[in-house]
Amino acid sequence: MNKKIKAHIAVLLGNFFFGSAIVAVKHVSPSLMQPLALNVIRVSVALILFWFLFLLNPSHAWIRKKDIPLFLLCAATGVAINQILFIKGASLTSPIHTSLLALTTPVAITIIAVWLLKEKFTSNKLVGLILGISGAAILILSKDQVNKSSSILGDLFVIINAASYAFYLVLVQPLMQRYKPVHVIRWIFFFGALMIVPLGWNDFIQIKWNAFVWTHWLALSFVVLGATFLAYIFIIYGIAHLGSSITGTYIYTQPIFATITSMILFNERLSLIKLCSAALIFAGVYFVNRKKELTTAEGLESLD
Repeated sequence: MNKKIKAHIAVLLGNFFFGSAIVAVKHVSPSLMQPLALNVIRVSVALILFWFLFLLNPSHAWIRKKDIPLFLLCAATGVAINQILFIKGASLTSPIHTSLLALTTPVAITIIAVWLLKEKFTSNKLVGLILGISGAAILILSKDQVNKSSSILGDLFVIINAASYAFYLVLVQPLMQRYKPVHVIRWIFFFGALMIVPLGWNDFIQIKWNAFVWTHWLALSFVVLGATFLAYIFIIYGIAHLGSSITGTYIYTQPIFATITSMILFNERLSLIKLCSAALIFAGVYFVNRKKELTTAEGLESLD
């Protein structure tokens, strides 16, 4: 099996972890732990494992002083804000809502690229933004008569999480050009942990450990080990061998994994409104990404 095939499998597994983790989150939060407590466990364990990898293969460990502000900004957008709002949103809304609204990330990237990278705002992007925002609005404002777990607040948290992650994807590119990807993520998680742990410590010490059964431990392990540590490793491997563009397209598989697992475990139904919203969001993503790759790459060079 050649490296490209392995990379495709790795990226698919990474997005399986991301998509299915939405269901695992709802199994433990907020019933047994608050979202911030789950974030403390998630970022702390992943940070330890990333540095354990460094001990297995020691190399240059430090970062340049002038890059620290950008690392802090990436940690805030890619770890602290992103993970806090994702877990909080996933705990308040349905898995299908979470996975579909997370697809607004490419739409948010387009807005950021026009703003920060001075990309040309084309008619395709305008159509894409209208379609994507319309699909998200319908999903947020619709009343789910079958599954009452959806809330407007939870949906909004997921939207803000997607926007934060979009900022991270744009801001991290210069760092990826200066350091190895694993080295970048190791330090981003270090600074992210410094932000998350103090905020969530009080919630962490109130976790109802005595109420855990084996399914809760399985769900927690899936979120921490699968959807954080392993998923980041798989995605990095994919970027190294396939490039960020191809790797990024796999985000569209997350709603499939989330839908299948939520229908099996939570008996959630795929309603007509959800299908229409999904179609609008997918169409929006398609339009905003048409003929965008070259200009984005040119714009990223200006940030380096």
